[in-house]
Amino acid sequence: MKELAYLNKYFYKYRWKLIPGTIFVIISNYFGILPAKVIREAFDLVRENIDMYYLYDGFDRQKVVYDIFGSSLLFFGFLVLVLAILRGIFLFMMRQTIILTSRHIEYDLKNEIYAHYQHLDYGFFKKNNTGDLMSRATEDLNHVRSYLGPAIMYSINTIVLSIMVVYAMYDVNARLATYALLPIPILSIVILFINKIINKRATLIQRQLGALASFVQETFAGIRVIKTYNREQDKMDTFEQESNTYRSASLNLVKIQAIFFPLILLLIGLSTIITIYVGGLEVAEGAISAGNIAEFIIYVNQLTFPAMSLAWVTSLIQRAAASQKRINEFLLTEPEITNGTDTRTIQGAIQVRNLSFTYPHTGIQALKNVSFDIPQGKTLAIIGRTGSGKSTLANLLLRMYDADAGEIRIDQVPLKEYNFSSLRSQIGIVPQEVFLFSDTIRNNIAFGLDNFTENQVIQAAKDAAVYQNILGFENGFDTSVGERGLTLSGGQKQRVSIARALIKAPKILIFDDCLSAVDTKTEEEILTGLQRNMADKTCIFIAHRVSTIKNADHILVLDQGEIIEQGSHEKLMSLQGEYYELHEKQLLESAQA
Repeated sequence: MKELAYLNKYFYKYRWKLIPGTIFVIISNYFGILPAKVIREAFDLVRENIDMYYLYDGFDRQKVVYDIFGSSLLFFGFLVLVLAILRGIFLFMMRQTIILTSRHIEYDLKNEIYAHYQHLDYGFFKKNNTGDLMSRATEDLNHVRSYLGPAIMYSINTIVLSIMVVYAMYDVNARLATYALLPIPILSIVILFINKIINKRATLIQRQLGALASFVQETFAGIRVIKTYNREQDKMDTFEQESNTYRSASLNLVKIQAIFFPLILLLIGLSTIITIYVGGLEVAEGAISAGNIAEFIIYVNQLTFPAMSLAWVTSLIQRAAASQKRINEFLLTEPEITNGTDTRTIQGAIQVRNLSFTYPHTGIQALKNVSFDIPQGKTLAIIGRTGSGKSTLANLLLRMYDADAGEIRIDQVPLKEYNFSSLRSQIGIVPQEVFLFSDTIRNNIAFGLDNFTENQVIQAAKDAAVYQNILGFENGFDTSVGERGLTLSGGQKQRVSIARALIKAPKILIFDDCLSAVDTKTEEEILTGLQRNMADKTCIFIAHRVSTIKNADHILVLDQGEIIEQGSHEKLMSLQGEYYELHEKQLLESAQA
């Protein structure tokens, strides 16, 4: 219950729905135990009337006794029916309050989880699988909702009904009640013992379900690679193994749960036998009537539902606790990067001093003692081989991570002092790995804006040299790009991503190797279109091709996270070092092509 205590704030929020629900539980159970008293009276009436009927055998009064007997039974039967209807009405009202409240709490909790995921930093998502994140927000949340609704409702119902039944039993005859309830402590001990096993197995099930969800998500995300390499059967075999593991874990839990119900029925049956035996002795001694035995048997059988629901509710609570523990692991995770408060409008001057960074989840040092300045409105280019730290620098400028050492300043203000939303709204980035949402081209281009005009979308598309491609589609800007932009080519996706950055009219533009999927002719067209947007903006070009960056004001050459050369294109060519070799190699490859 320690993990489930996190939900107490929601119980307090909806207390005025839960309190009436609890009252309805009490009233419904009160009408539930009254029929036992009515049946006791009816049973005693039957016995008395049968004796009286035979007493008046041969007399006219026998028919009067018979008529009174019949009408009395009809009255008691009608009374039991009315009590059952009243109980049903309050049971309905109980479900309408408690179950509906559980849906409200589920809604709030789901929104809290999603909002918290958005609040966590980029490094968190690098460390955790998407499938596991989804599993906690869906499957785990479903188990928690079962606790919030059915488990709590039946728990309250069980407690209230048990108290009422036990009180009614002792009110009739304390000795008989004590004997009838003897098996209950045994049941409690067994439940406490089995609870621990249920909790462990429920945790294993949820963990395996998260692993299974991650595997499925990764499989569908990489279906093109799987088909290309003809690995469908291998993936199906692996999925079968994962499913078998999940099935085994689920069956182990079901086997434990299966012990509950036969054991409960055995103990309730034992209580019934004790009731009949001890009750018979009490009737013989004149302490109770025969109707009381019938009343007691009903009470004992009414305890069957609380006992059986106790096993089921226990299972629900244990699974919910295991699920809430997994949810809490992320809900209680705080971002490693602290948000700043500065929301000023930036001008775009960037200063980087002695910057070093090591990825926390891999231990790989990506940058070592990097320093440079970019005046406002100037263009910096960064070139280097794969793994030299180029994209890492872009992530640090956006504060996806914080540097281990050194400092980044924008307009002489430390980057850590800027508010995330304010900073990122003024920076446009075209990432190396393009991601488009399953939406229209228009909405993908305007993704960074709350309000936009059609002219803004068209102009951004023209500047990114994708306008003519869009017009070639049947639905133009209303064309749906499919999941991850599946319907577009690699070059088209990159250009839509460029348009998405340009439409924001940011103060700083970062192009992270975004022209790798286009040919040199299209590259020139895009760079020409960018000239209008780059006039008053600070631009950072990260590239592999020298042709992309040769017109930059300043060029950095990175190797293994360090700056090994820097200067203008002409200066670097004159050095005849790493940059010169890259230029000559690419020039040769272009000539051969």
